[in-house]
Amino acid sequence: MERVEKWDFIEIEVKCAQGLSFQNPFTQGQVTGTFRGEREEVRVSGFYDGGGCYKVRFMPAHEGRYAYVIEGNILREAITGEFEAVSPTRENNHGRVRVVVGCHLGYEDGTPYYSIGTTCYAWVHQSMELQEQTLETLKGSPFNKIRFCIFPKFYEFNKKEPLTYPFERGTGQGLDGTLAEQDRRQRKHFPGMEEPRWDFDFDYFRPNTAHFQRFDLRIRQLRDLGIEADIILMHPYDRWGMNLMQARCCDQYLRYMIARYGAYRNVWWSLANEYDLIGTKTGQDWERYGEIFYREDPYGHLRSIHNCMGFYDYSREWITHCSMQRQDFYKTTEYTDEYLEQYGKPVVWDEICYEGNIHFGWGNITGQELVRRFWEAFLRGGCAGHGETFLDEKEILWWSHGGILKGESPQRLRFLLKICQETPGGYLRKGPGLFDEVVGIGGEGESDGKASGSEPCGYEIHYLGITRPAYRMLYLPQDQEYQVEVIDTWGMTVEDAGVHSGTTRIELPARQYMAIRIRRVRGKCCGAPVRDADKK
Repeated sequence: MERVEKWDFIEIEVKCAQGLSFQNPFTQGQVTGTFRGEREEVRVSGFYDGGGCYKVRFMPAHEGRYAYVIEGNILREAITGEFEAVSPTRENNHGRVRVVVGCHLGYEDGTPYYSIGTTCYAWVHQSMELQEQTLETLKGSPFNKIRFCIFPKFYEFNKKEPLTYPFERGTGQGLDGTLAEQDRRQRKHFPGMEEPRWDFDFDYFRPNTAHFQRFDLRIRQLRDLGIEADIILMHPYDRWGMNLMQARCCDQYLRYMIARYGAYRNVWWSLANEYDLIGTKTGQDWERYGEIFYREDPYGHLRSIHNCMGFYDYSREWITHCSMQRQDFYKTTEYTDEYLEQYGKPVVWDEICYEGNIHFGWGNITGQELVRRFWEAFLRGGCAGHGETFLDEKEILWWSHGGILKGESPQRLRFLLKICQETPGGYLRKGPGLFDEVVGIGGEGESDGKASGSEPCGYEIHYLGITRPAYRMLYLPQDQEYQVEVIDTWGMTVEDAGVHSGTTRIELPARQYMAIRIRRVRGKCCGAPVRDADKK
């Protein structure tokens, strides 16, 4: 009997029965699988993968024996079988990332998840050599999530044709010509979005299986590296007519994505990057797309939609977390706690400007500023995403193409991740607001990462950000002892400042980007947070 790790997937390959054929196997051929175990029964859709072959994929959420039945109009009789789901043995198999205690994210096995993401929009559209270089870079990076597009991207620094196209060419089916004028009007406001060419003659009812097979390979490789694949399904930077697909083509494409990639545990769905720049889509369209994933993804992967100008209504039921781009040039992740309260969902700042040197204002902040924004996000209870836009002679920018990293921030983000992983109970949240600087309060719950029942004065991190005091006065309870450490978030050092009680002066190096970590080592919690003396 075949054995499959829990949260991996089994793939059943099915050929059309002899004598059966379809003019368009993508739209006319149908196959489904029903999988039954002791603790779940799941029905999934299959997909056509070319060469007369259909595939059905299923990810078991529990250990034990499963039986399955494969049915559809491509078969004259059902196919049955069994397999055994076994305990995970691979290092990076923790299950799907889910919304857990409060507004935090965690793996299904209870391991806390801190999203240190990066953006690399078009890396799977580059040469195979450059794609492999990107994977090698990711192996040595701190990133555990990457955002990228299924459709090719056309914008400044991105004007080459992609390696493959997502749809077959030659019949011109599924293009909605009524949307063309809307598209033209939208592009007048964005010089980088040039007039599209419609002479590619795509058939939007026929996905190009070679294109999607390559994404299969890359999503699987990311999964094995422990990296979440935040898949961007649509975006505005289009010269090929992808945004002019008929509504039924869009719906078919999204259902194909669910059938093909839903069984990967590391998949997140992003309906769009900068949805509000796609002039051919309406609010009703986005709601319909969101409902397709909410109702039809049998695995309930994380779902969101990403803005440019204005936030989407993240309170919508189909949205699991807030995928945000900053709306103020200077103040960005400082708003994290406000949005956590407003939406009651995890806040993921996927775009907070990029470390780089290009002429766009969003692509030339320093590594220090990017790291500062990360710390602000995490100590307020959210998380953030990296990007890098350093111009070189070949115009290969990590933000879109991948390749190698040139900036100073990645190693500092690895240090931040280590600090987060040392949090008792798993997660940080913003403190009670008694300080000028951000105070991250750590939970002290069960080992599965739940912070319920945490004691507020047991663990704190005070982030000093752009200030540079020479010392800090702390009021500590007299009947308790606290280990105090001075953290240099840019220099990546942790210095022991001793064990203290009562009023305490902590010497600091008068540099920016410092933090103070306070951990109770003896005494029962008094139920009150530690206070700085100047807040007496």
